[in-house]
Amino acid sequence: MCYACCKGFKNSGDLARHKRTHTGQKPYKCDVCGKGFKSSSNLSMHKSVHTDQKPYKCDVCGKGFKTSSNLSGHKNVHTDQKPYQCDVCGKGFKRSSNLTGHKSVHSAE
Repeated sequence: MCYACCKGFKNSGDLARHKRTHTGQKPYKCDVCGKGFKSSSNLSMHKSVHTDQKPYKCDVCGKGFKTSSNLSGHKNVHTDQKPYQCDVCGKGFKRSSNLTGHKSVHSAE
């Protein structure tokens, strides 16, 4: 159990990774740019920024992406779904970044 927030974990590895959220410790360093990460999986994902590899391909248009999350966000382009909704006016957006930009309209009011 984490003594900082009382969250429980099934194994010690998960607990150790979680504790880094409280300490800010980033023991996994990129050998190219030196940026630190809390987990080895985040480091592995980061390393793709230093290459031209785009292993995640859209099955509709074939466009490649460096991360699976970027591919997931892209897939909304091929549908009528607008999963990101403005909590002020209800307008829907296909991308979270478009919603973020839209919110500035309301802050100017």
